[in-house]
Amino acid sequence: MSHEKLIYIHPAPVRVWHWLNAAGIVLLVATGFQIRYAEILNLMPLKDSVSLHNFAGFGVIAAYFLWLFYYLSTGKIIIYFPDPSTFVAKAVKQVKFYGYGIFRGEPNPHVMTPENKFNVLQQKAYLGIMFVLLPAQMISGVFLWKVKGYSDYIHLLGGIRIIDTIHVLFFFFFASFLVVHCYLATLGHTPLAHFKAMLTGYEEHH
Repeated sequence: MSHEKLIYIHPAPVRVWHWLNAAGIVLLVATGFQIRYAEILNLMPLKDSVSLHNFAGFGVIAAYFLWLFYYLSTGKIIIYFPDPSTFVAKAVKQVKFYGYGIFRGEPNPHVMTPENKFNVLQQKAYLGIMFVLLPAQMISGVFLWKVKGYSDYIHLLGGIRIIDTIHVLFFFFFASFLVVHCYLATLGHTPLAHFKAMLTGYEEHH
């Protein structure tokens, strides 16, 4: 007998943003590698790679503000903020699950609901990514896009080398994040369950 239950977790605006953002970041990472290592990587003419990188960058910025507007206007932004009073206890359980429980077939201590979509480790990670790292990467990217136009701000922040270093370091972070995020997405009851949910909106609970 099947005990699966479909729960609507991902509303349409979230799914649209997720895939637009994913496509944009994949393009940014691919073109970023070519721009950074143009002497050894030649996927396309460098000028075209720079243009595509800029186009994808502004696409990610637009998608970010759509994401922010949706979560603020609906009040759902709260799902990114862990409860301080229960954070430590839940984090320990989640670490134990990821460390060895999942390999022994133990159930995930976090039960996903529309109001509580992320476990506490995900909340902490996404809080830093969406409100600190991604905005910093977008701002540094805009500064590098038009260095002369933003020269005053660049100078205020320590100069072009500082801005470039920040952008490159965060570039490597987001490239690594893509790999980790895709791996963690395979940890549902089937390897493609979470991918399917981000297309349909429905998570299968067993």
